[in-house]
Amino acid sequence: MADNMRHSSSMMRLSWQSGNENPPKACLGITDRCSQYASDSHRKLLKQHGIKQSMSRKGNCWDNAVSESFFHTLKTEYVNHERDATREAAKKSLFDTIEVFYNRQRLHSSNGYLSPVEFEMQHKAAVNVS
Repeated sequence: MADNMRHSSSMMRLSWQSGNENPPKACLGITDRCSQYASDSHRKLLKQHGIKQSMSRKGNCWDNAVSESFFHTLKTEYVNHERDATREAAKKSLFDTIEVFYNRQRLHSSNGYLSPVEFEMQHKAAVNVS
């Protein structure tokens, strides 16, 4: 969580995430049209990790509907109800909310009422059986 909108914060996020797991083939990096996502350095990082960038034309929100839904949920279920004392406390709290609760415990109707982690595990198991 940076205190500004420089492209380096989006690059750090992608570098951290790509260190956890190699992105699957045909992985899309879906973003809005903010300057940090359109920067040469961000596009180079996506290419380096084999991620195809998807950025809708102005006024077309359909590409990032899933991301918009996630951030809406995050804001309504967490951000609007929390007041963290420091930026570090907010980072930890957001990490716990996303990685512990949202990804591992919160049920999602679009995933057959499974958490994202459970859904991914079932998908990987089905692919390995095939």
